[in-house]
Amino acid sequence: MEGSARILQSRYEVIHAALSETLISSSTLEGINHKLKGTETLVPIGSDSYVKAEISDSEKVIMGIGAGVCMEKKIEDSIAELKSRQAELEKTKASVEQQLGQILTQLENDRGRLNDLLRRKSGENVEVV
Repeated sequence: MEGSARILQSRYEVIHAALSETLISSSTLEGINHKLKGTETLVPIGSDSYVKAEISDSEKVIMGIGAGVCMEKKIEDSIAELKSRQAELEKTKASVEQQLGQILTQLENDRGRLNDLLRRKSGENVEVV
C-alpha cells in the first residue's frame, strides 16, 4: 500500500507541474492577446525567469498538440484549448488526491489494527510506524 501511495504522490506532482505550466501559458497568451505589432513584452520561460520580446503577430501562436507536434493556431483557439486542458488536469488532480487520501486512511487504519494486535500479543506497548 505504501508503494501505491508513493506512485500516486508522484502522479500528483506530475499533474501539478503540468497544471502550473498550463496556467502560465494561458496567462501569457491572454496577456499578449490583441497587443499591437511591435509591442515589447516579457515572456515567461520558466523558473520565474522572463525574456524581453517584441510581438510580431498577436493573432496566431504555435502550440503543441501532443507527441512533439506543434501547429499554428489562432490565439483565441489556443486559449480555449489551454482552458480545456486546465479543466481536465484539475479533474485528474482531484481524483488522484481522493485516491491518495483513501490509501493513506486505509494505511493508518491498518497500522492501528497491527499495533492493537502487537499489544495484545506481547502485552507491551509497541507501536508500528
